[in-house]
Amino acid sequence: PRSDCIAAEQQCLSDSTCNATYRILENCALAKTRLFPLDHDSRVRCLNAELDLGNSSLLHCRCHRRMKRQEHCLRIFWTVHSSMTDGYFNLETSPYENPANEEHWKTDYNKLAALLSGKDCSQLAGDATNPCLKATHVCNLSKKCVRLRTDYASICTRGAGSEDTCDRRKCHRGLRNFFEKVPEDFTKRILFCPCQDELCGERRRKTIVPDCSFQYNTKPNCLWLLDSCLEDHICKSRLADFQQNCQPADMSPDGCSQHNHAACLQAYMGMIGTPMTPNYVSNSSVEISLWCTCESSGNQKEKCDQILGMFENNKCL
Repeated sequence: PRSDCIAAEQQCLSDSTCNATYRILENCALAKTRLFPLDHDSRVRCLNAELDLGNSSLLHCRCHRRMKRQEHCLRIFWTVHSSMTDGYFNLETSPYENPANEEHWKTDYNKLAALLSGKDCSQLAGDATNPCLKATHVCNLSKKCVRLRTDYASICTRGAGSEDTCDRRKCHRGLRNFFEKVPEDFTKRILFCPCQDELCGERRRKTIVPDCSFQYNTKPNCLWLLDSCLEDHICKSRLADFQQNCQPADMSPDGCSQHNHAACLQAYMGMIGTPMTPNYVSNSSVEISLWCTCESSGNQKEKCDQILGMFENNKCL
């Protein structure tokens, strides 16, 4: 059975043979993060160390999206599976436990209706045609939802409209906090509210305060965005999760290789608050994209187009 990686690491470190193998893998992972090119013998030693773990719980451990010490857990996972990142933009396995089944992940509208019952409905006046505004009002009924939403909004708007640039790293952390700690009944409604007009669409597009979390002054190359992501344990993990759960399949009736749109949407939400944060591209459609371009990609344009296409032209998503 899969254990969480923090428990698996503790178990491994108490065994002298496993401990020695794990230390080799730590050095392999460290060399990669410092971009030291490993010679042939070092690569073989790293691969052999990974194989030496055999069926240990460390090799099969996973992390939970909402667990404490998540970054530490993910660092352990990528230490043990460092050979998986040799392929460019080919993170084969998600470090996260399989998401809850689709039924569990669907929004419980009855629960939300109960929250609204008995409330002064005048506070919802005028939002009948703006589901995104209504979703915000529903969030305001939860102390945790309104507190964490206010937190990231204040961080991400600080410096806006002045010569100061916002603190994008803090903004991203605030967004991750919101989407990880607030129940999905609230976060899904805010992010995926259905719109019929541009006013509603504008509110939906601005959910993540794109001026700070999404847009730069000029669009960077998507390969640069990917490199920034792969240097960050959380972003790399969310990207692996996104690739696994949103992998498109042309021959599949639903366009999804995993046949689980709920898992794909959850993986998409996981990308928000990382260096590869996606967002809606306009007020009048549900098309989404990364804020990057594939111009001037040289002989890597095909790889660049693949990165952008995972978000722009993904039937599964």
